[in-house]
Amino acid sequence: MECLRTQSEYDDSLTLKLYMLQFVNYYSSIFYIAFFKGRFVGRPGDYNTLFGARQEECGQGGCLIELCIQLAIIMVGKQLIQNNIMEIIIPMMTRLACRIMRKETPEKKKGRTPWVKDYLLAQMDHRGLFFEYLEMLLQFGFITIFVAAFPLAPLFALLNNIMEIRCDASKFVTALRRPMAQRAQDIGMWYNLLFGISRLSILTNPLIIAFTSEFIPRMVYQLEYSKDGSLHGYINGSLAHFAVKDYPQDKMPDVVRSENMSIEAMECRYKDYRHPPWSSEKYEYTSQHWHVMAARLLFIAFFENLIVVTTSIIAWLIPDVPRKLQEQVKRESYVTNEIIIQTELERAHGRILGLSSLASSRRSMNSKNEEYTERTDLTTDNDNGEGIESDGANPNTVLIHRFPGQNGRVSPENEDTAV
Repeated sequence: MECLRTQSEYDDSLTLKLYMLQFVNYYSSIFYIAFFKGRFVGRPGDYNTLFGARQEECGQGGCLIELCIQLAIIMVGKQLIQNNIMEIIIPMMTRLACRIMRKETPEKKKGRTPWVKDYLLAQMDHRGLFFEYLEMLLQFGFITIFVAAFPLAPLFALLNNIMEIRCDASKFVTALRRPMAQRAQDIGMWYNLLFGISRLSILTNPLIIAFTSEFIPRMVYQLEYSKDGSLHGYINGSLAHFAVKDYPQDKMPDVVRSENMSIEAMECRYKDYRHPPWSSEKYEYTSQHWHVMAARLLFIAFFENLIVVTTSIIAWLIPDVPRKLQEQVKRESYVTNEIIIQTELERAHGRILGLSSLASSRRSMNSKNEEYTERTDLTTDNDNGEGIESDGANPNTVLIHRFPGQNGRVSPENEDTAV
């Protein structure tokens, strides 16, 4: 059980968990079509089964077409239509229902003051912009992780965001109260998730190109197996032979059983690179299969390193903070440190000077006390501790000395002069 220390840590943890849940909900079917569907089927006569059933295979056009259709439905149907309907039509219906329930007339609405109208608006949820960030992050995943399968995804994302900006502006201005501003250092966990998705897309796109599409097999056939460097004969070269007689008796096709056909000379073709039944390496992978596999792995390694190097160069050429701004920040930090050091030095000097002046003032006071006691003849009242002295120069001036707790000593700060 988590017991996080700060609110920021709690928000980051909640954001990560909810996004991972949505990641599985939205992307699991697409990952299945792109990387698993039709990959572990087996071959005729030796199909791989799961719980007694054969695994699903891709259509005749391949899995790339299915993946493209799936992404088109999501980007056009969900992102562009469903989300905007949810953010435009449903709030309008909600406001209309509230007006009907309150039996609000145009005259009554017109008579309200602006602050009353603002108070009647809905209050923003305590999670604030969480769902706005989540929607944008899911869209970012669709247009980066699978962009090789559906290159038009960024265009539909742009159209969706143009509408999204206006819908959100209308929602925040006319449907919600003004939210309370909160200070934040950055966008928190969302930045790390964006960075992780961008790095994941560097891996998924070359995998889609290499294993889901026919780009690598066609290139290998043109460069290695074609006589004239074209794709002539590519389909025939990508289909393997299978003898129907090699089917187990319990898995023999129903058509062959019902019509009592002779299966000795019957064979079928299926998409794979395997040796024919008349070869000594019956139904084993051919050299072309391993050539294609090696080319796929080399392409993935080359593509990934190329993208990483390119993005690193672009990040170095275009830093997040401009160089001039970095220099100004450094200068501001340097000036701030100098001011702090100078202030501390002045405080230190001020304390030393204050201590020395206090010591000198005390010495001068002591000498003044001694001078008073030597040259004056005081009449001291023991009851109230007062001494009276006449000034010889001015007989109208009387010096009154008070000695709190002291007899025979004059304290200058306790000296009063009366005329």
